[in-house]
Amino acid sequence: MSRIAGRFQALAEQGRKALIPYIVAGDPGLDSTVPMMHQLVAAGADVIELGVPFSDPMSEGPVIQLAHERALANGARLRDVIAMVREFREQDQDTPVLLMGYANPVVHMGFAAFADAAAEAGLDALLTVDIPPEEVTAVNAELARVGMDNIFLIAPTTPDKRVGVIADQASGFIYYVSLKGVTGAGNIDAADVSANIARIRAHTDLPVAVGFGIKDAASARTIAALADGVVVGSALVNLVAQRIESGDSQEQAMGAAAALLKEIRQGIDADAS
Repeated sequence: MSRIAGRFQALAEQGRKALIPYIVAGDPGLDSTVPMMHQLVAAGADVIELGVPFSDPMSEGPVIQLAHERALANGARLRDVIAMVREFREQDQDTPVLLMGYANPVVHMGFAAFADAAAEAGLDALLTVDIPPEEVTAVNAELARVGMDNIFLIAPTTPDKRVGVIADQASGFIYYVSLKGVTGAGNIDAADVSANIARIRAHTDLPVAVGFGIKDAASARTIAALADGVVVGSALVNLVAQRIESGDSQEQAMGAAAALLKEIRQGIDADAS
């Protein structure tokens, strides 16, 4: 059983839901990512999602796009992100870590080379926004070879037939995008999320985590009642950027993000059985 599957199973047995914070590796600084990962775990994170900086992050809203720009300016590249995971594993062997990014850096590195380096560092899964299920055979083979999961996105507009195709290729969990649009945009319609989660569950027994539009304890609590996990990204990244802009140190800004995540954890756990 993978570390991700084990974490979701343990949470289900406890009647709890997964909290998955997203940050962009290298933002606000190269040396800040690993300490922030540890702070997020201490605040209640069950899985860490690391964004791999990319020059054209097409699924992201302005907040995450700017974080990618800052991380690239700081010199963060795919191999640096893998090294951050390796450093994180020196103190934490339990918390699952997945990389979310785009195909180009992984293709450039080579699927086999990526899988070997990522597995050696202790990475658990990959989510590539722009590799469709019809073209995933090669990367899936390499990930499976080293015991890594491949996480897929499903959107509100994804037809039922395609949901089945995606579910057949996925492992670990399904990431349901709650909104039409980019990260950080709009307000979540709980009824729509519930209906689409039901569509997904008709095709797979994998856990379903919901992201995009979850900004605080209240929205996370609402979605956690419907899904197996919630993903929080733009709210954390934006808070760090705002606090630094207002004069806080990186450490203070990251502490504020961890405090927000702790509030979200408490909101989710309020309904735990």
